[in-house]
Amino acid sequence: MTEHPHPGRTAPLLALQRYVPPAVWVIVILVLLAIPLKIISYGYLPGDDALRHAAKAVSGKPWGDILVLGPGFHDQNFVWHFFLRQIHLWSHCDTDGLVIIAVVGLFVLVVSSPLPWLKRPEAWLITLAAVAVTSGIMQRLMLGRPFLLTMAGEMIVFSAWQFSGPSPPQWRTAAGIAVVIAVCTLVHGVWYLWALPVTAFFLARQFRWGLMLAAGWVAGVLLGALFTGHPIDSVGYAAAIARRTLTMHSIEHTLATELQPFAGDVLTLILVGGWLVLRRLGGFQARPLASNPAFWMACICWVLGFKADRFWNDWGRPALMILLTCDWQLLLQIRFAADSFKRLGLACGLAVITYMAVTNDYGDRWTYNLTEQFLSVTEHPELRGWMPDRGGIFYTADMTLFFQTFFKNPNADWRYIVGFEPAVMPDEDYKIYLNIHWNFGAPQAYEPWVGKMRPADRLVIRGDRGAPPDIPQLEWDYGVSGIWIGRRPRASAPGESPPDVPARPTVEAATPAVPSAR
Repeated sequence: MTEHPHPGRTAPLLALQRYVPPAVWVIVILVLLAIPLKIISYGYLPGDDALRHAAKAVSGKPWGDILVLGPGFHDQNFVWHFFLRQIHLWSHCDTDGLVIIAVVGLFVLVVSSPLPWLKRPEAWLITLAAVAVTSGIMQRLMLGRPFLLTMAGEMIVFSAWQFSGPSPPQWRTAAGIAVVIAVCTLVHGVWYLWALPVTAFFLARQFRWGLMLAAGWVAGVLLGALFTGHPIDSVGYAAAIARRTLTMHSIEHTLATELQPFAGDVLTLILVGGWLVLRRLGGFQARPLASNPAFWMACICWVLGFKADRFWNDWGRPALMILLTCDWQLLLQIRFAADSFKRLGLACGLAVITYMAVTNDYGDRWTYNLTEQFLSVTEHPELRGWMPDRGGIFYTADMTLFFQTFFKNPNADWRYIVGFEPAVMPDEDYKIYLNIHWNFGAPQAYEPWVGKMRPADRLVIRGDRGAPPDIPQLEWDYGVSGIWIGRRPRASAPGESPPDVPARPTVEAATPAVPSAR
């Protein structure tokens, strides 16, 4: 489709029109690469799992030498750790470098996953700009965690259907989807949630695609599990740890933030309302929503979001983004010729808007970590003697302290009582951890840990400089900003025992007991 020649347009200008489509592609690709690089240039670091993945790769140690583990633990992300470990050995980059590679690489993977199916890639920029101003999805895409691989896989599946036309799936599509799910299972480990898109395809009455996706899911899970070396254990453990994580909490505030329910995402609902009006008035022939699996996927996960926010953020919103992009593309194809200079101008404008909407530092979302101070003797020599001794245990009920401290001390010779998932702790310590959160960090709730601390161990609690935690059995040091470190009192002379400290009543006597786990 080509615009009618304008009377004042010269022949050379007309000859340039052939370069409009590739120019649009170059603009879209460049802005998708520039966004994470700009954010990283602020000094941004994610706050959770990307830090521990990088530290694990640098340390080269098994988790048993890093965490105090309960029985039957399996590393669900060992392939990701192996990949990062090879990069570390090859490039000699430290934990900071590995985090940058993970953050930029996984962001680019997710935001480029629909591009092979698009004829108008600028439609994807419209979607990215829209979700950037109505949600916090961009912060989630910059976390550098393996779940982003699964998110990209889901987008590939829905893009393959969305832009395939009415034809039934081919065997190559089925094989490709099986490989995608196998890689996601191997790297991320959460194989069971692929039941959600399978259900969405059947609800949309896309039975051939539903059967193909179900077969690809089974084949992919089996293939991915086989590469772990212990297929039955890996599949069973992934389901067991999910069940333990969700059922061992009596109330939701003790869950990780992303596993807590959401409030309905009102801004996204407003965006969807505007899109539905545009769909009605736009004059383009879109597939009915009732037969669109991406629509059903978004509906299912929006409802499940009232149970856990991750259903919506990691599964529902990506499906909605593909659905929106499909309709934007139909609208652009009606309004602009493929080689139109107006299309080129629109692409440039969308690139600027998307770049500005995503990279601006609203609410310090990309620079919040610049004021964080991590526990590290290298950076803070005054902490010498206050970090755990050789063979000690780092006690804390704050997972962020594990992420940050392990990130800065990947080769330290102590272990952490709380790691990336409290459900992998020994049962006794897990109950203590839950009791601390049930009581909102009351000092008495730490008594069981304080009672079994050795001289090599440390208890680390966040708090104000004004006063140390009210746990007199320990001596305290205000390590870095907002963090107190407690240890057993040191003897004043060789052979002298530490002074006796009066015991405090246990938390069961001082506060209500934690309800028994379901």
